[in-house]
Amino acid sequence: MKIGIVCYPTFGGSGVVATELGLGLAKKGHQIHFVTYKRPARLTEFHENIYYHEVGEVSYPLFEYAPYDTALTSKLVDVVQFENLDILHVHYAIPHATVAYLAKKILLASGKYLPFITTLHGTDITLVGNDQSFAPVVQFSMNKSDGITAVSQFLKDRTAQSFRLEKDIRVIYNFIDFSRFKKSDKDHFRKAIAPDGEKIVMHTSNFRKVKRVEDVVRIFAEVVNEVPAKLLMVGDGPERRHCEDLCRSLGICNNIRFLGKQDAVEELLALSDLFLLPSSNESFGLAALEAMACEVPVVSSNVGGLPEVNIHGETGFLSDVGDIQSMAKDAIKLLSNDDLHKSFSQQAYAHAKQFDIDIVLPQYENFYQEVMEESKPNLIV
Repeated sequence: MKIGIVCYPTFGGSGVVATELGLGLAKKGHQIHFVTYKRPARLTEFHENIYYHEVGEVSYPLFEYAPYDTALTSKLVDVVQFENLDILHVHYAIPHATVAYLAKKILLASGKYLPFITTLHGTDITLVGNDQSFAPVVQFSMNKSDGITAVSQFLKDRTAQSFRLEKDIRVIYNFIDFSRFKKSDKDHFRKAIAPDGEKIVMHTSNFRKVKRVEDVVRIFAEVVNEVPAKLLMVGDGPERRHCEDLCRSLGICNNIRFLGKQDAVEELLALSDLFLLPSSNESFGLAALEAMACEVPVVSSNVGGLPEVNIHGETGFLSDVGDIQSMAKDAIKLLSNDDLHKSFSQQAYAHAKQFDIDIVLPQYENFYQEVMEESKPNLIV
């Protein structure tokens, strides 16, 4: 198949999943065309089946804000026509589902039929989608999608509660590439970070308020009082400065490293002992899954799709949002008991295997075929 993929090309979960999906499909022989405003963060390797089409910036004195939706629509029409795409897969409803529908209508007028699938990732529904100023457009564009997927059962249920949908949502979970995310010998790196054999705790995110990154620092402050440990804070965003100020006020900065955005997250996970994810909302929890694939137990909040990923008492522990004391207690329990830690590490890996890319990719391939077969006779006006 010739598949177009539209996503936000950032370090956020939707962009990561879209890019990894495209890479996986390309390796299986499909021709993949990414259409974004810059190269996706994880699109770092050359592959003969991968093409990248950049959406140019529109600059004109009349526009206070660049009309990205219009530019993206035009680029999609151009790519579809000249690359003869079979199907379009847009990640994140706003504005990509609306743009896909508009491109579809323009193409249909010229005799080209193009079905499109919308994948919901979370904040497009749970945060932005419920804003009344967006709701009518989001609901319309989802109903005009030829197929809809969600990355967790939680997100499917939440979407059904928030919108009047005319079609079912297919749950296709996020996935992990075990050829990349796996436990490996990184002792030389570990000694550089923890020279005295300290335990290594890790958090990675885009440092937005929803990630509650200050909670990570506060949890770690409790941990380091009981267990010699180092904390790796991976990523960047608006809350980073507050975290840095907090670690200074708590006097624990010598035990924390702010590493910023990192491409090789798997190398850092490979040397970690525990992953913290105290978010106030997670529609899936891809960062937790990546940690589990590297045999790292997870201490997280119990919101959204996290209980579908992190199994309480088996792969890690779940606590209520903001319950720093409980999360710290669970973290200390895992870091101070080697036998318990080993058991949880093995169980984390075993559960993560259910999300292997080799299991999930065929689900997308089958859904593409299903949508193309079912939607073509219905030339929507």
